[in-house]
Amino acid sequence: MANAGDDRRPKYQRIADTLREAIRSGEYGPGDRLPGENDLMAAHGVARMTARQALSVLRDEGVAEARKGAGVFVREFRPLRRRGIQRLAQQQWGNGRSIWSTDIENRSLDVDQVTVSEEAAPVSVAAVLDLADEETVCVRRRRFVLDGKPVLLATSYLPASLVAGSAITQEDTGPGGMYARLAELGYKPVHFREEVRSRMPSQDEATQLVMSAGTPVILVCRTAFTAEGRPVEINEMTLDAASYILEYDFDA
Repeated sequence: MANAGDDRRPKYQRIADTLREAIRSGEYGPGDRLPGENDLMAAHGVARMTARQALSVLRDEGVAEARKGAGVFVREFRPLRRRGIQRLAQQQWGNGRSIWSTDIENRSLDVDQVTVSEEAAPVSVAAVLDLADEETVCVRRRRFVLDGKPVLLATSYLPASLVAGSAITQEDTGPGGMYARLAELGYKPVHFREEVRSRMPSQDEATQLVMSAGTPVILVCRTAFTAEGRPVEINEMTLDAASYILEYDFDA
């Protein structure tokens, strides 16, 4: 039962809560059309703007998506549960598995728009990697597409002198990916630091990730360190917030 605090919430929020609960209970399943603005106006006795705001809340949360000329539908894409600690365990990449295998289970993952280049290091990257003046970086850019839906843009920076001649400079880095190759080079990552922020996407990011209007992105910046404490990779990731659940599971 709603309490007094809930009753004081804006009407559009209460309508959105009702629709969200109907989705959770299974009344509306993936791909089902939700009540339109006219339906909500009649059912709740509200103005069109209020009904429109209620539907916008669900779209912004990634629960629903608008289809031009057809209405608003329950989103069919199942969010990806990103297991932030388990996915980076050495038993993953050390045994030739992608760190993504922890997240995707039996779902279809494609990596496209892969580019590898040698570039001048951005100032912030050079500072973290402790690069000398004019030292270049190997830059790996790629997009991850899950079940046909783009979900992540990633750009990795590694000291060019450290990875020169290795598979890291190729589009396909081989079994276990970059971390397995770094280990072979004598720079095995043993410690990771991730910083998480959020903001609205740029137009280019929204286009590449095929995002619904009003959906923010999650920014995850990961730095990989060797046992000696040397930073060997910075990975700047841009996630479609509606496509992700960030999970951190660890002992007390």
